[in-house]
Amino acid sequence: MDSQPLDLVHHRNLPLLFLQARESVFARFKPILNTAGLTEQQWRVVRALLDHGPLEPRQIGDICRLSSPSLAGILARMDDLGLVLRERLENDQRRVRVSVTPKGQALAASLAPTIEATYRELENQLGVEFIAHLYTTLDEVIAKLGTAADSEDGNW
Repeated sequence: MDSQPLDLVHHRNLPLLFLQARESVFARFKPILNTAGLTEQQWRVVRALLDHGPLEPRQIGDICRLSSPSLAGILARMDDLGLVLRERLENDQRRVRVSVTPKGQALAASLAPTIEATYRELENQLGVEFIAHLYTTLDEVIAKLGTAADSEDGNW
């Protein structure tokens, strides 16, 4: 039986390119987080809470692209470390609101100068205009394609 190879040469592997770009950028920030004893996922949660204020776990998962089971473990560890506070809502005891603790805020503040310097290095290497265009392009991709939950057909 003759098997025909898949004809994938008409398109570059866009998901792989996004992943490679993400890893290239994240490699600049990983040592900072490692030094602080934070995982990438923990930092995403802290940033989301600092950027948006207290959130419910579902909202954190949506923003940070973390599954509910993963997020439950991450929040439990962060609570144990004193970085976040989980409180039941008064009007609905089934719901929880998560906020950054003063310890979590202090940790973020201590990392801020190094993180800002890393952003400046990226701007110097890639150019301020390029970075601005990249933010705009990424925002457009996200707006036009939606979130992973919107289209989970798994086609690459």
